[in-house]
Amino acid sequence: MQKFIHITDPHFVPPGDVLYGLNPLDRLAMCVADVNRNHADAAFAVITGDLAHKGQPAAYEALKREVDKLVIPCHLLVGNHDDRTNFRAAFSEAKFDANGFVQFTFEIGEGVLGICLDTNEPGKPWGSFCKTRGAWLKQTLDATGDRPVIIFMHHPPFKVGLKRMDDISLLEPKPFTDAIDGRKNIRHLFFGHLHRPVAGSWRGIPISTLRATSHQVALDFVIEGRIPGSHEPPGYGVVLLEADQMIVHMHDYLDRTNTFLL
Repeated sequence: MQKFIHITDPHFVPPGDVLYGLNPLDRLAMCVADVNRNHADAAFAVITGDLAHKGQPAAYEALKREVDKLVIPCHLLVGNHDDRTNFRAAFSEAKFDANGFVQFTFEIGEGVLGICLDTNEPGKPWGSFCKTRGAWLKQTLDATGDRPVIIFMHHPPFKVGLKRMDDISLLEPKPFTDAIDGRKNIRHLFFGHLHRPVAGSWRGIPISTLRATSHQVALDFVIEGRIPGSHEPPGYGVVLLEADQMIVHMHDYLDRTNTFLL
């Protein structure tokens, strides 16, 4: 069995600043400590974007200091709040494709390949996946043949019923859907952006996301035009991967509800 960790949307700000009354640095630090304490046997972690809230260099520098405390390797994606140039300056080891997008593959185990995608459109809240990025994905998938893959991205390429969040999902998903059309080897699609625990399937592909380590989006199917915020507990995902199944546990790591033996 292979174990890995899914983290999303830390929304870092420069040290000393707060965001919506919360300190994103402290909340990710507690996430890292919880992962190190309870899941040091995981193979890796993935953070699916919105690493920094406004893309400032100081925010990425602070993020790097916290991520470096993880005892397991960590793969980083960018989201709509990120700045690729400032991200690259802080994370010199970050992986980019030949066109400068934060797109790369890595070995997961159990014969599975991880594929990380870049949906950032500078200055925009919605996601983009242009023909250039789509061509990279198609070429990568063509090269895998029937080998199982897991895709990681920030923006979902589908709607989930949260009206304002649906307005700022992947704006033009066709290059993405064209690249994956007819593929039978995509085992799961992990994404971020929504700041909510959501799971299901899309085009026959299992999908999931979870609460951010920062602030959350409230569960509301009515509000339009504005994003309803929430201070629900932050979370991260513990993924258990085997040849014939994959289980995603969503852990609210700051929930202090009393536990007991049944």
